[in-house]
Amino acid sequence: MIQEFKSFIARGNVIDMAVGVIIGGAFGKIVSSLTEDLIMPPIGMVLGKVDFASLFVQLAGEPALSLDAARQAGVPILAYGNFVNQIINFLIIAFCVFLLVKAVSRMMVRKELEAPAGPSMRDCPECCSSIPAKARRCSHCTAAVEPTESAA
Repeated sequence: MIQEFKSFIARGNVIDMAVGVIIGGAFGKIVSSLTEDLIMPPIGMVLGKVDFASLFVQLAGEPALSLDAARQAGVPILAYGNFVNQIINFLIIAFCVFLLVKAVSRMMVRKELEAPAGPSMRDCPECCSSIPAKARRCSHCTAAVEPTESAA
């Protein structure tokens, strides 16, 4: 069982996935900082000096002056400001992933266009199997065939 686990871990796709998860976690922290420290403060300033992270609705109890005070008092609250920040984080990450997938797809299409075309195929006159145009013998029925002029 340990040997099977070692072979599973040693596979390239598992290691690639682990690297992706680690980089994704770090990227998420960068995007969170971008949203909370650079994007939301100017938006809050334009909207009347609002700090989105501290917006909340108190559901019960004595009115609290701040989100932290309400949490410390154990009062039920809806912290919708943090939710707005998380939605913006998600949209930024989703847009970056979209750009990455689009770039990779574009590179894959270019590789397919640059790849040399495989051998042109033709049908064997004896068994009608598909064989390369340059073939002198059919790989299916072993009949001798003449190569086509275009492939010779």
